[in-house]
Amino acid sequence: MTSDSRPRGALTIFLVVQAILAVWWAAFHPGLFSRDSVLYLSHTMAGPWVSDHSVVYDALMWLSFTVTGDLGAVTFAQTTAMAAALTYLAQSLKALGAPRALTTVVALLMPLAPPVGAFTVTLWKDVPFTICAVAVAGVCARVAARRAVTVPALLALGALFAALGLFRANGFLVTGLAVAALAVVVRTARVRLLVVGGIAAALPLALNTMLFPRLGIAPASNTYVYHTAYGDIAVAYRERPELFTGPDLALLESVAPLAHWRDSGTCHTVSPLIWRNGFSWTQADMRASELLALWRRLLVTDPATVVAARWCRGAIAWRPEQSGVTYRFSLQPDADAYVGPGKVADFPGREVFSLRPLNAELHRAADRWLTATLEPRYDWMLWRGASWAYLCYAAAALAAWALRDRVVLAVAAVVAGQQVAVLVNISAQDFRYMAAPIVIGMLMVPLLLGSAGSLLAQGVRALWRRLRPAATPPAEREDDPTDPLPEPVPGVADPEDEPTQPLEEITQPIPALPHPRIDQDG
Repeated sequence: MTSDSRPRGALTIFLVVQAILAVWWAAFHPGLFSRDSVLYLSHTMAGPWVSDHSVVYDALMWLSFTVTGDLGAVTFAQTTAMAAALTYLAQSLKALGAPRALTTVVALLMPLAPPVGAFTVTLWKDVPFTICAVAVAGVCARVAARRAVTVPALLALGALFAALGLFRANGFLVTGLAVAALAVVVRTARVRLLVVGGIAAALPLALNTMLFPRLGIAPASNTYVYHTAYGDIAVAYRERPELFTGPDLALLESVAPLAHWRDSGTCHTVSPLIWRNGFSWTQADMRASELLALWRRLLVTDPATVVAARWCRGAIAWRPEQSGVTYRFSLQPDADAYVGPGKVADFPGREVFSLRPLNAELHRAADRWLTATLEPRYDWMLWRGASWAYLCYAAAALAAWALRDRVVLAVAAVVAGQQVAVLVNISAQDFRYMAAPIVIGMLMVPLLLGSAGSLLAQGVRALWRRLRPAATPPAEREDDPTDPLPEPVPGVADPEDEPTQPLEEITQPIPALPHPRIDQDG
């Protein structure tokens, strides 16, 4: 393919993907949403502004709502950004050696899948986070293809890694882990890469602690920050109640009834603990230091219980099959179920959170397709990112082997960073927490197949070279002086006896040899 045709090919991929995602947008206009989606906007309207979620994403929703009176602008922008990220990753993988035609086909089919299409038009901060992660994988693929960490690549990685931290609270951890993985596999610019990654990881933390409070944005509540630790306490109370003293029980009861702590002590999710009636966020915020002290004591006295709870809750990161209930989408028609006393604060214009599809038939078709894929038997393939994370590692490893270059492993760095970050600290079995490995993994299938085919061909050629007969004739055997001479053939002169040149004619007389002198006396 010529260099002039490649931009046209990329533009074609982008336009087709954008068109398919626009169909999802029209079918679920202004976008799918959940309780978190309502929280993103409610505090910006009812006040005060808080940084519980993503200040940047909350501001985008506020801007769309105040300027247009709706939220469709946010979700449509997400479709365009996702189309651009998918196109960029596809083209980057082609530059790395992925089969061009197959990669194009996969990229064009991906937005038809609900984990890509329906997810992209959902009002979640996880959507731009995933888009940035896909773009990071694309930049890493370019680095691997060029065998160099260029200045533009460093700047792009710095901006994208910083965005990860601005869109999700654990983004700085994903950045740190991904940069550490990159530093191991790249051969050049390690120090610059570590510096850029460190700045990108620190920037969101600095904004949350220094800039946002000056702008009147309150820091995240203690319960929002430490709710996974509270979930560990609930699991420990349910499984090892003898570890809790009288003062411990009094502390728990000041936040929620003991029965609520016991009944909510499932290791799969913390949602029943903090979102059901009976749990006081106000008391939990006030007594956060005491609850954390209790958690630290449990970690020391019974670390197995705490670690097991984290391992169980992080199963969405490492276990392909369902563990607990995998959360995909809420699919509520409006926000009435989320707003009310003890729930999300009400605000004028709340009806913006209601499905208003642009075409009824389109909505019915998309809803049937989405609902059909929500069957639990499809979890491992569509909704649990662990399967796709492992596929990413396999594809990167085979490609690195086929190309004899470990820098190819950089493509999977952001996937590894997200998988470990989710495993260490996550609140529930939500598919969106591992959406990036799903999207990246789908596009790496052609690279996996192409690399496997290349390695197979290399193996066949090596085997053939070992097994085929030698192409050169055998070396001539040297004469052995002990061998008997061959019998002469009668009537045939031996060519070795023939003079190679005619003898010169002797024209001069041959001088007589002198006779030896005879001694007369002898």
